[in-house]
Amino acid sequence: MKPRTVFGLLRLGAAAICLIALIHRLSWGLASNTIASQNFFAYLTNQSNIAFVVLLTIAGVLALRRARDPRWLTVALALVLTWTITAGLVFAILVWQAGVRGIRIDVPWSDQVLHFYLPAVTVAAWALAPGHRSVPWRVVPLTLVYPVLWGIATLIRGPLIGWYPYYFLDPRQVSGPPEFLVSCAIALASFAVVATALVLISRMPQPRALRDSDSRDPEPGDPPDANRARDSEEGELVSANAGQR
Repeated sequence: MKPRTVFGLLRLGAAAICLIALIHRLSWGLASNTIASQNFFAYLTNQSNIAFVVLLTIAGVLALRRARDPRWLTVALALVLTWTITAGLVFAILVWQAGVRGIRIDVPWSDQVLHFYLPAVTVAAWALAPGHRSVPWRVVPLTLVYPVLWGIATLIRGPLIGWYPYYFLDPRQVSGPPEFLVSCAIALASFAVVATALVLISRMPQPRALRDSDSRDPEPGDPPDANRARDSEEGELVSANAGQR
């Protein structure tokens, strides 16, 4: 079985696990009968993980049918992974702060899968997947568009229902505008840092065994990536040596 096929099946499997975790998290939350559970779809984490399921399903099918990921898929994966990973980091900080303050927060297995395990495994698999493309740097500012729009919608909706998904967005739980602005700035900076890390990871050279299995058929208008450029240089060296002989 070709590595590209294996990674396609892994993507479909990850999408299925993510969907199961989302369903469990929804049912677990509804059982608590709280306002937070009734606003399941208002969380940035859950919204981004729903997009994650859809995108991984598409990515898995394309991996089984094509030798290389299309450029738009690479950009979309980078965006969604940035949102899910950053949301996981924020969630971890909130759980830690709650423990310091003596506040109990139950973390079901589905939360652990959605916030920690699945994003980490997906990043590793994505970096190693044959046929993946390098992520353009313009993705870094693009990752901030969705969190900003989500934040504006949350601030408009919050006073209407008397609830906010994260405490630092709630005027009743922060000391004032300075703390609110600093918290939002830190959150946006975290998105940018994670996006930058993903861009750098995507530009790392693949293991040679995976590169050799990749047909690397270029698409119209697609600039050569680092792997193809290096292979081209190696080919020129071989030809030069042969000519000297």
